[in-house]
Amino acid sequence: MFPSVPLLHLILVALTAHIALAGARITTSLYALSMHASEFTVGVLIALFSLFPMLCAVPAGRLIDRIGILRPMMAGSVAMAAGCLLPGMIGGMPVLFLATILIGTGFMVIQVAAQHTVGAISSQEMRATNYSWLALGFSISGFTGPVLAGLIIDDAPYYAAYLVFGCFAAGAFTLVLFGKLSEIRGQTTPEQAATGTAFDLLRLRDMRHIFIVGMLLSSAWDLFTFVLPIHGARSGFAASTIGLILGCFSAATFMVRLAMPLISRRLNEWQVLAGALVLAAFCYAVFPFMRQPVSLMIVAAILGLAVGSAQPNMLALLHHVAPAGRAGEAVGIRVTIGNACQVFLPLAFGGAGAALGLTAVFWGMTAMIGAGLPIAWRKTLLSKAE
Repeated sequence: MFPSVPLLHLILVALTAHIALAGARITTSLYALSMHASEFTVGVLIALFSLFPMLCAVPAGRLIDRIGILRPMMAGSVAMAAGCLLPGMIGGMPVLFLATILIGTGFMVIQVAAQHTVGAISSQEMRATNYSWLALGFSISGFTGPVLAGLIIDDAPYYAAYLVFGCFAAGAFTLVLFGKLSEIRGQTTPEQAATGTAFDLLRLRDMRHIFIVGMLLSSAWDLFTFVLPIHGARSGFAASTIGLILGCFSAATFMVRLAMPLISRRLNEWQVLAGALVLAAFCYAVFPFMRQPVSLMIVAAILGLAVGSAQPNMLALLHHVAPAGRAGEAVGIRVTIGNACQVFLPLAFGGAGAALGLTAVFWGMTAMIGAGLPIAWRKTLLSKAE
């Protein structure tokens, strides 16, 4: 079933903002490397995309519960536009640190608003389908941002890429201001807003298991976008080639999400998540042996199939398991955990890459993903028994 017009506008806002984020991330990595920044410095910059989102996601979710999505999404898109325009107009390493904070925090607000609202306005029967539409939008933007960044950087200065992505962020603001988001109904009212603390949700075993598996698969996604530019630059690839490899990854996430309604008829959510963990662990295990663009594109596509299948199923599980009236807070916790990984993993693996080499980074991630397999396997057996 095709999404309603307000839901389509919500997806378009998220898609446009995500193009700005995805493009700015790869542009920042390559721009910093062009100024001879170390792997650790690149790790710090990528971590800053997620530092303030890590701290602010739960309060943002509670705020959205109280005042709705319009004003927070406007503020988020303005912050993203400012973050993209700063390095576009000023340039140099120092401004990148502020820019990454603005871009990452602005997108976090839009992400929490979009994910919470899709779940809140959907019936249980339509929730997975509507999340698949949102995920398809993110797949399109995840492909468009890196490829566009690579093409611009190959033929124009880095500041031109930042200015282009600033225009995408401004486009998200325009869609919020003049779109149909005000017609969305079914969100939490102020009287229904959650009480208690986030730790109450973390005490629930089912919620913890969803958060752990989601954290591992989200980390597999985010670490790939951090490590691939470094691996590609060391291998002598052009920026456009690196962008195409990332584009193959995103195209695979799009294809698996397009096929998700068919997959869901044969496999339940935990079966999909368990398969995703197996494929992701395999990809990270073989990445050190991939030295040619074609082989990297193939493995990147397999990883895209794995992590692309995870998000719609994980979000559907999250809304199904979360206590009544606290789904928005649960989404905020998920975003907080995901962004915490985006802060600490680039720092940890950036330092490991500088000291031990990228092979240690790839195999370290393989071990982390493998640690989540017992949880997913037990949940798969329990879901079959039910």
